[in-house]
Amino acid sequence: MKPFSHFFKIFFVWLDFFSAILYNEFTMKNEVRQPRQERSIEKKNRIIEAGYELFSEVGYYGTNTAEIAKRAGVSTGIVYGYFQDKRDILICVLEIYISKVFAPILSFFEKLKAPVDFADIIPKVTDKVIATHKKNRKIHEALHALASTDEVVNSTFIALEDDITLKIAKVLDNLGVHIENANEKIHFAMNVIQTFSHEYVFDKHDYIDYLVMRDMVYKTLISLFQN
Repeated sequence: MKPFSHFFKIFFVWLDFFSAILYNEFTMKNEVRQPRQERSIEKKNRIIEAGYELFSEVGYYGTNTAEIAKRAGVSTGIVYGYFQDKRDILICVLEIYISKVFAPILSFFEKLKAPVDFADIIPKVTDKVIATHKKNRKIHEALHALASTDEVVNSTFIALEDDITLKIAKVLDNLGVHIENANEKIHFAMNVIQTFSHEYVFDKHDYIDYLVMRDMVYKTLISLFQN
């Protein structure tokens, strides 16, 4: 009986899969279905969260839709009822990534009080960015790799950079810190910290003393905002 049981299991998985494809093709017209009922919304959110977890654990290319469905506790056909493919799930996952990775950085600045001490702020922000890179290593690599080829991912990151730059500039201005060319300096600082974090977490050149380089980053950026 086991061979037959295995055969029917595979048969129904494929039936589920092709049913979802036909549903997308003839009913949804290549549009992702937006659930309205609370149960359906919860199910879709479970799929997105499962995608986030798996992309974080094994990377985007190391994950398939069937594994996302299993982690979410739904059938593969259900996944294809809400998403056309794995990339659609990734776009939704991007929103979670931004919330978990960048929201704490913005929150840090929003809690600042006068007087502002850049000698204290720069090391703390740098350490926070390094920590988030470490914690979200796999998904960070996947998203930034796709940014060079996927217009939606790329435009989302650009919009995020704009948002962070302008919000930090506004926070500092409200605290009475009036910096000449503030937007340019903040954006430059973001790029320096981001680049160093990539070096520190991903590249790891044997000939580089990263503690020395981190101090160089601190001194460079502190000096930038004190001028």
